[in-house]
Amino acid sequence: MKTIDSFKLSVNNIRHRKLRAWLTLLGIIIGVAAVVSIVSIGEGASASVSSSLSDFGADIIILSPGFNKASSFGSRKPGGFGREDTTSTDSPELGKHDVMIIKGHPNVQFVNEIVSSKGELVFLSESASVSIDGVNPNSWQEMNELKLEAGRFLGASDSTSIVIGYRLAHEIFEQEITIGRRVTIEDASFSVVGILEESGGQEDSKIYMNYPEVWDLDEDIEMNVFTSIQAKLYDVELTEETTEQLTQSLMISRKVTEKDQDFTISSAQAMQEQINEMIGTLTLFLGAIALVSLIVGAVGVANSMFTSVLEKTKEIGILKALGATEKEIMILFMIESALFGLFGGVIGIVLGVIVSMLINLTGVSFLGGSLTLVTPELMAVALALSIIIGVVSGLMPARSASKLRPIDALRYE
Repeated sequence: MKTIDSFKLSVNNIRHRKLRAWLTLLGIIIGVAAVVSIVSIGEGASASVSSSLSDFGADIIILSPGFNKASSFGSRKPGGFGREDTTSTDSPELGKHDVMIIKGHPNVQFVNEIVSSKGELVFLSESASVSIDGVNPNSWQEMNELKLEAGRFLGASDSTSIVIGYRLAHEIFEQEITIGRRVTIEDASFSVVGILEESGGQEDSKIYMNYPEVWDLDEDIEMNVFTSIQAKLYDVELTEETTEQLTQSLMISRKVTEKDQDFTISSAQAMQEQINEMIGTLTLFLGAIALVSLIVGAVGVANSMFTSVLEKTKEIGILKALGATEKEIMILFMIESALFGLFGGVIGIVLGVIVSMLINLTGVSFLGGSLTLVTPELMAVALALSIIIGVVSGLMPARSASKLRPIDALRYE
């Protein structure tokens, strides 16, 4: 018996018991749909993390005050990712001596000193509380992928000039802020020289100015003290090695040991790896739960196939009497169970994609990106998994059918 004949017989068997076939498929469909929709959430979260940190750059490291052994990144870093500081001193600070240590490393290309604060922005008769980042104009532009919608970036002599985010320029106030307009920040007057393109992140609502001006605006920030220090590296492959070397140099300079370390050096690359690892663990756990429904579906396929063997015992006897081998009988039923896996997988994938799309339509996002992401690889794995489950589920019934003796099968009532 040719394989094509076995395939036609298997399809015919399924068509003649439609209700039972759909009930059998239902378990596979629900299981595959659950796996696709749940794993797509993990894929979406990973993609959002990668997109969020890509703007920061894999070749960027950050020095932050405070140290926490349970985490490797600080909460006061610009860019929106971090942790709360648990320090060995009351108020660890970053100063110009730390900047000099970082600048002295041969793998460091640019250094950007950051002084972060908050203040009240007054434009015409309206006011709003805003986040302010004081930056080094000589390196800030080189270290960020921010793009201008209008105007220019800051220059070294811009003591009363600012660059503002897209949302701050177009959405916060009733009248849009345009290039050349003057605004007041904490009773000091500034001229808007640049407006950033919309990024979808917190940069859209920030004000950027030269860092010495922030010291003058905020009395709570001491002179020559930085919130964080960014460094752009020449060779991203040496990120880990550079981090370790700078850590040792800063520990000597700051006269601290590993026990009372009061600073943290982190990189976007390391943070992305850690976050993706956590997301992957959570996705694996949820996927395992969804896999239970696939196992239930597999039991349903096995049950349906055993019933099919019983119903077709006489037909098996006739086929064997006509010369069909055990292998051909086994292939016949294996194809039937594989078809359950194939059809159930395809329908389950379609249902899972629809569920993922509906989740995205709710407007819920992760780090500004889509909550779910269905990739071709995910669909291929889900389909392969459903087919394998179908084949494995039909293995025992197929073997049982192939072992029937022709005389016993023909006499079966």
